[in-house]
Amino acid sequence: MNTTLLEDFLLNHLRAQAPVSADPVQVARAFQAATDPDNRAPEAWHRHLSAIRRTALRLAEDGRVEVLRKGKPVPAAEARGVIRLRLPSESAP
Repeated sequence: MNTTLLEDFLLNHLRAQAPVSADPVQVARAFQAATDPDNRAPEAWHRHLSAIRRTALRLAEDGRVEVLRKGKPVPAAEARGVIRLRLPSESAP
């Protein structure tokens, strides 16, 4: 999978959602719909979920995305289980 395409899609999706955070599942479903609209299998988005999470964690390490657990930003290394994603807030250092 093209990493740049996925990074660009994720960042654009988060910009469109701002200031609301996004669920990685929501991003995977949107990515599936945008890249393979003819595949209407109910779980087709699932094959993108791991790549979305990996990309988000890498972008979080670069400071380009915030990973949230229970509504609070956490370091990418601590992102486990249910997470949400958003663009970094303006007030972040």
